[in-house]
Order: sequence, then C-alpha cells, then structure tokens
Amino acid sequence: MANVQVTEVGSQVSFTMQVGDSLLKGMEVAGARIVGIGCRGGGCGLCKIHILRGDFELGKMSSLHISDSDRSLGYVLACRCFPKSNIDFRLTKKPDSRYRL
Repeated sequence: MANVQVTEVGSQVSFTMQVGDSLLKGMEVAGARIVGIGCRGGGCGLCKIHILRGDFELGKMSSLHISDSDRSLGYVLACRCFPKSNIDFRLTKKPDSRYRL
C-alpha cells in the first residue's frame, strides 16, 4: 500500500502514514499525539483540523462540528479524513499539553 507524508505546520511535526487509513489513525500509529482523541467516529469534534494542502476523501462528520461552509474551507475531523496525497494541516485550537509528542 502507498504512503503519504503528513505535516502539522504549526509545530512542524511530520509523519508518514498509509493511504486508506484515517488521518487520526495515521497519527496514532506514528505516535504523533497532535490532536485530542474522542469518539473516532466523527461525532465529538475533538480532532478538528484545517487542511491547507493535499487531496483527501471524507467520511460522515457531525454537522455540529463541521458545517458545509467549514468543509468547503478545508476544516475536517481527522478521524473522518482519508489522505490520498501528502497533507499539510493546522490545528484549529491549541492542544492540551498531554497531546504533544
């Protein structure tokens, strides 16, 4: 299976992950504790990020956390984002220190 490179631009934390996995799963496998982890199903909003560059597919996400206009601007939930190319993203809020590497 192919791999993609993912970078959180604020911290410059980068990791490689497999195409087909969610961005959140890729973070977990790589040990990159960048975002909060909650339901893993698109409902809690803890893993909200802003994609700045790259191609991806999206699974179903709660409209309480990601509106249609948010989605059109590149805001997604990492648990429901499936990268198809290299991805650059930014956190939407400063994470709690327990989520850092």
